[in-house]
Amino acid sequence: MFNVERNGNESRKLVYKDDNCVGCGICTDVCPTSSLRLGPTVPIARGLIEMDLVSCNADSCVLCGLCSVACPFDALSLSIDGEDIKKMGNYPVWETECVVNEEECIYCGRCNKVCPRDAIVFDRTLPERKELLRGEISIDKDECIYCSFCADLCPAEAITVNNVPTSSVDMLNNSIEVDLDKCVFCGVCKRVCPQNAIKEVCSTCMLQDEINVPEIVGTTFISKGSCVTCNWCSEICPVDAITIVKPFEGTLEVVENEADEKICKGESCHACQDVCPCNAVEIIDGKAVTNLDFCNLCGACISACPQHIRILNRTSMKLNNINSESWDEILNSILGGK
Repeated sequence: MFNVERNGNESRKLVYKDDNCVGCGICTDVCPTSSLRLGPTVPIARGLIEMDLVSCNADSCVLCGLCSVACPFDALSLSIDGEDIKKMGNYPVWETECVVNEEECIYCGRCNKVCPRDAIVFDRTLPERKELLRGEISIDKDECIYCSFCADLCPAEAITVNNVPTSSVDMLNNSIEVDLDKCVFCGVCKRVCPQNAIKEVCSTCMLQDEINVPEIVGTTFISKGSCVTCNWCSEICPVDAITIVKPFEGTLEVVENEADEKICKGESCHACQDVCPCNAVEIIDGKAVTNLDFCNLCGACISACPQHIRILNRTSMKLNNINSESWDEILNSILGGK
């Protein structure tokens, strides 16, 4: 993280948040003073070196804010007199979206598991098992020989047997207990008991009308600062409770030229796969293949490819409220081929 700050008639401060940065290089492309520099993204992504993906020459930076508004991932933030310019109303703003409809969400947690940036905060409370089951179980301790068959085979690990004596006296202190909070009344213990010492009755089906429908409550929240709008969560959501609006539309292609030996090296290279913040690149049949359903067209893979065979063409973007003609020209340079 770096900060660039100057005070005068107004106080300006540029803050870089490396955790949000994806190494796309958009900020370096639009910087009018060439003060920003993209670092070696592949070694950084592979953990070979520790440094920020982007560095800044504080002496040449004029704190104009172009990099801040151009970054779709909120990795750069310029504030004037303590207020973020993206909240001022007269600066460009990205109209991307990443929201969960809490009324539709069933708290299955699948989105949390697939998010490549750990941007989804998920928590849920499940009902206790005993609230969903009805039954009875008893053990005749006069008949029990403490063989542990029941405990070893119990699928819910509800039975505890103590049958390891430490002296001749302890041999009389064997014990067996059933945790009814864990027991599912499946009957396995009853069937395996060689002494028929276990009696078990499951009445869940018979009493199902008396058992309340389980209520599962929780929260699912997507942190916009960490989200890269890859769309994994939306695609995997079984109830379509997540809305993702990506920053760009366009295409990404791999154009090989065997005559110039510019071909994808696949598994022996996988630089594009390593830097991709969206987990959108797979190695299939020895070639790197990008799934555009999950790609956000950030362009991180373009600069990372040592063969220079990846071509990105952005046709539109969700950056709105560009009121300055000079900024309009610079910011629209993000579109087009790369």
